Amino acid sequence: MKLQELTPMLYTERLKESVEFYTTVLGFQCDGMSAEAGWASVKRDNVSIMFARPNAHLPFHKPAFTGSLYLNTENVEAWWQLLKDKVDVCYPIEDFEYGMREFAIYDNNGYLLQFGQDILTHCV
Repeated sequence: MKLQELTPMLYTERLKESVEFYTTVLGFQCDGMSAEAGWASVKRDNVSIMFARPNAHLPFHKPAFTGSLYLNTENVEAWWQLLKDKVDVCYPIEDFEYGMREFAIYDNNGYLLQFGQDILTHCV
């Protein structure tokens, strides 16, 4: 049994603003949106993210996620130059000892997005 892909579903009360952030700031395309159903989907390259109004069966006070969405890229420096002055930065671009050059930002809901590029040329 093969898994085909993983598409995170992020809860938000700000559906339209979330789609605008991801399309305008990050260059995603809107795959679909239904304000009535409280759902939207965005996609860029091989990355898809869905947004939904919170489920009525779960308590929801504000967007919360105990991790981050990690976006691997071939040119992390270009992403940093594009985003650093337009978004709320968690930490600036840096090389890490585990072999990644990365930075992190917050989206319009406060979800943490990390952008990283492998800088190791071989296994240690």
